[in-house]
Amino acid sequence: MQKKWQVKTPIARQTVDEFRSELKVTPLVAELLLQRNIQNFPEAEGFFRPKLEQLHDPFLMQDMEQAVDRLQEAIDEGQKVLLFGDYDVDGTTAVALMYTFLKDTLPIDFYIPDRYKEGYGLSILGIDFAKKHGVDLIISLDCGIKSLDEIAHARSLGIDFIVCDHHTPGEKLPDALVLDPKRIDCNYPFDELSGCGVGFKLLQGLCDHNGWSYNKLFELLDFLAISIGADIVPVVGENRVLCFHGMELLNKNPRVAFKELLKLANKQFPVTLTDVIFSIAPRINAAGRLRSGRHAVELMVSNDTEEINDLATEINNDNLERRQLDAEITAEALEILENEEHSKHAVTNVVFKDSWHKGVVGIVASRIIEKHYKPTIVLTESNGLVTGSARSIKDFNVYNAISECSDLLEQFGGHKFAAGLTMKPENIEAFKVKFEEVSAKTITKEMLIEEQDVDLELGFNEIFKPDENRMKIPQLKRILRQFEPHGPGNMKPVFLSKNVYSTAVRTLKDVHLKLSMTQPTSDVVIEGIGFNLGDKLDLVASGMPFDIVYTLEINKWKDRETLQLNIKDIRGTL
Repeated sequence: MQKKWQVKTPIARQTVDEFRSELKVTPLVAELLLQRNIQNFPEAEGFFRPKLEQLHDPFLMQDMEQAVDRLQEAIDEGQKVLLFGDYDVDGTTAVALMYTFLKDTLPIDFYIPDRYKEGYGLSILGIDFAKKHGVDLIISLDCGIKSLDEIAHARSLGIDFIVCDHHTPGEKLPDALVLDPKRIDCNYPFDELSGCGVGFKLLQGLCDHNGWSYNKLFELLDFLAISIGADIVPVVGENRVLCFHGMELLNKNPRVAFKELLKLANKQFPVTLTDVIFSIAPRINAAGRLRSGRHAVELMVSNDTEEINDLATEINNDNLERRQLDAEITAEALEILENEEHSKHAVTNVVFKDSWHKGVVGIVASRIIEKHYKPTIVLTESNGLVTGSARSIKDFNVYNAISECSDLLEQFGGHKFAAGLTMKPENIEAFKVKFEEVSAKTITKEMLIEEQDVDLELGFNEIFKPDENRMKIPQLKRILRQFEPHGPGNMKPVFLSKNVYSTAVRTLKDVHLKLSMTQPTSDVVIEGIGFNLGDKLDLVASGMPFDIVYTLEINKWKDRETLQLNIKDIRGTL
């Protein structure tokens, strides 16, 4: 089905003119800032030059004072601390950050659960490991908020607990010191931190408590930037400050591990948060999907170049295998859905096969949505239970829908965009029926049409100034670079150009479009690429007018940089 282009309502010209006059910027830049709710010079300064002084007081978070006191007690008494992190990017970067900061301060180790033996979140196996090794305090990172039984087990063994999580709590909190800005009784000013971000706030509180300089802590912001990008949390407010400085650190003084992963991904510095999402994050995730998330942490905390090279190569190979599995399982899942008659009329996709690899079902769910735009759950079998991942569409809270089916589930967790769940095999069909019924109550036909947001309409003559060299990066793109880092809440600006004609076009690997374009009113010819838009080849044939939506990108080839349009969608005008 064709996407619905949602062009934002233009802001009143007088408002734009007044704002551009105050900032001394072009009307286009002024309007893009106003769209992001930046309405005056101080707000613009905070956007373009985020300062670490803007970070909130960590003690505004519920339980922070007690958590810092308990961690301080562990330091003072030399108690053993175990960091228990989720196996995804957010969890492993959180463990790497906290381990690196605390390793010279007290006896500390880390534990990443086995995705297949233990599943998501805290595990009895992990708690028993802690008891066996004489652990006094466990700090969970990016998990724990709903692990009531596991934490009760730890407490029965005499182990104290600090939970650092950012997921939606259940009705009851665990018997622990709980740091989670999504607690209903927590008045922390920003509730969209990553799990790594919550761990960072605990360390910030520890620094404040002891009067320590933040310098050592701020040297770890690259971990935070990667967690923010990979976990798709909003890149606004405190996250933007943390991510901005984390990306600056990653580019100016890259950690050897990240340098090696980017090298294996054929990425050159400087890199953007988008590069992190598509280069570093999948490789870190691949370790937890196919091998063990512990390998990813060992890579990130190591200072041994030879060990880093070996681990990075292993993890890169895991990622190659993950991509192969991803492609194979996606093809199988799509075939199952297309052969099921009821799927054609349903508002959800729920697909199951017992032999699928548990580590890639979340990725497969996202791939299915690209083809069939509906809330999607992909299930497989593991250790006698059916387990899977859910991904959502715009304006639909998949976590809430799954929670209404909780009577059929053994375990579930997540947030409105993504969730994980486990059930008994005999409940699959009943779950599919109930999930569809629950979802159908709120999903409208309009919600099942994928939207493409568009910030502004732009002519090719507005991209380059008349006197600018067309073979160099135009001023507009150089200014838009300063809008980085991009993510939810601050997405990369998307433009619409109408009445475009191709001057040359070809397909790459039969699936991507590569074309040169111009407009009748313009003397500018611009290169563009449309990933997975090979089926639009007939629309862009020579002599045919078409409209495009796109972002402005920089294409790097050897030492040369040129402007390229990353085309998101194409529509014929005839």
